[in-house]
Amino acid sequence: MTKKQKDQLAKILLRGAGASGYANDLWTCPRVLEVIQKRFGVTYHVDYVGTLLHKLGWSVQKPEHRARERDEAEIQRWRREEWPRIKKGARAKS
Repeated sequence: MTKKQKDQLAKILLRGAGASGYANDLWTCPRVLEVIQKRFGVTYHVDYVGTLLHKLGWSVQKPEHRARERDEAEIQRWRREEWPRIKKGARAKS
């Protein structure tokens, strides 16, 4: 890929995978490879895509997995009220 194509790729990546027609905004090496092939007509091995992204200043990120039922207010209450009590009790037993 040329420097100009790499700059264009970076702009595409910044818009998110959803803007390129994917169901979510998670970029994977196979997805990036597909975009490179479609937009620029350049073919790489999928294993090289990670190296290419690293050269462009991108790093591996893992999405956080959280339950949909997660109750942030209850978590904050537990941290504020229950955790100090538990921690205090553990010290008393030592």
